[in-house]
Amino acid sequence: MTVSRRKFFFLTGATAVGTVIGSSAFKKLHAKTLMSQAGPIEGFGPLQPDPNGIFDLPRGFQYRAFSRTGETMTDGSVVPTAHDGMAAFDGGAGRTILVRNHELSATDEEEVAKSFQANPNIPVYDPGAPGGTATLLVDSDNRLVEQRRSLAGTENNCAGGPIKVNSRFSNGSWLSGEETIILPASDNPLTKPHGYVFEVPAEINKASDAVPIRDMGRFLKEAVAEDPETGFIYETNDDFFELGLFYRFRPNQVGDLTQGGTLEALVIDGMEGVDTSNNNQDTIQVGQTMPVRWVQIPVPDPQANNQNQGNNNQRKIQHQQRSDGRKVREVAALFNRTEGCWYDGNGGIVICATDAGPNELGQIWFLDVRNQTLELIAEPRNPDMLQSPDNITVMPDGQTFLACEDGDGTDRLVGITKEGQTFVVGRNALNNAEIAGATFSANGQTLFLNAPQDTPGVTLAITGPWDQMQQ
Repeated sequence: MTVSRRKFFFLTGATAVGTVIGSSAFKKLHAKTLMSQAGPIEGFGPLQPDPNGIFDLPRGFQYRAFSRTGETMTDGSVVPTAHDGMAAFDGGAGRTILVRNHELSATDEEEVAKSFQANPNIPVYDPGAPGGTATLLVDSDNRLVEQRRSLAGTENNCAGGPIKVNSRFSNGSWLSGEETIILPASDNPLTKPHGYVFEVPAEINKASDAVPIRDMGRFLKEAVAEDPETGFIYETNDDFFELGLFYRFRPNQVGDLTQGGTLEALVIDGMEGVDTSNNNQDTIQVGQTMPVRWVQIPVPDPQANNQNQGNNNQRKIQHQQRSDGRKVREVAALFNRTEGCWYDGNGGIVICATDAGPNELGQIWFLDVRNQTLELIAEPRNPDMLQSPDNITVMPDGQTFLACEDGDGTDRLVGITKEGQTFVVGRNALNNAEIAGATFSANGQTLFLNAPQDTPGVTLAITGPWDQMQQ
């Protein structure tokens, strides 16, 4: 997420925010790849200018655009701005259900003006908060059939992730996270604390109950990833003021996250409290594999966790004191803005640290949840190859992934092979807003993408010869 000055202060509460990736592909993406001089490959060929001026694609590819900011939804709401994280679910008969975040802030007048607007006939967590999710039904020709508001009364819904084994619904769920820890105050219209995860059913006619899953923690949320083998949920932490943590939630009852559980932070054995960012020195080497363990967060839902009161940092859960007298952050591994986070389909979690690396171009990590090891997979040194990867998804071949950039200037959709060769798949032709929410349909024939994310927001259904990538 690109952060304006106003958004930056709001997210933290100060005054004045697709996708299965083969682990075998990522495990080969190390020092000799992104850090090398591996040249670009043809991919799908050069981009062709979009006559509509929205999104440039290679020859043979086309998109259908729908659900633009300002359109009237099926339920009478208005499509907001700030289309963000998203996942695709099988809708049956070749159809697709999309659940899409809208990263809206109560104190941002422009965002409120472009919010859902109409009061929905669904449960609302906080009537003063304009954010939430929309659920869309798309037919087999990628034509929009219905779109409805599905989560209401939340703040800065940036990313999240799909779940299956922990879903209370037969078709799965989307977990939507609030990228803020703001509390009600005299200078905002909020009535409840924020910084939680909410479950949204992947069904067109069902809305979220808008009840926060408090034991999953209250912090600056980003993405989540479910390990279907254990039912554990992994969470990233996009902190703008200091290095954040990487979390694991162990539910008390797999299949119902509302029954609570235990929140833990990742620790690298033998490197307690290590700064993994490599912003100032090469502490972690690309390709280095390290054993990990987990430490429990004493109080996952602190009600006073707000940065506009007292010492900014001391109120975060990572500053809580453990029974041994040390703070959690003095033991846990520290990361620079972890954002993207997805289960790889084969016992691993891929994690993006957007501002890490010596040039702050980002890092990609691989957590082997079966063997409990962590490896720094990639650390790009050249922004022409890849800059600030945020959302990630896999192509139908299972061997190549697509990264949504959220960097300076024009953002692109970049493909990376398991050998580390790169190629550009698409480019925002409308403005400098980020692109987000990349996710393939169940049949692998359509890539859904929010491009651009705002000004205005629009969702694209991109089709073409996805099986004809050239080396």
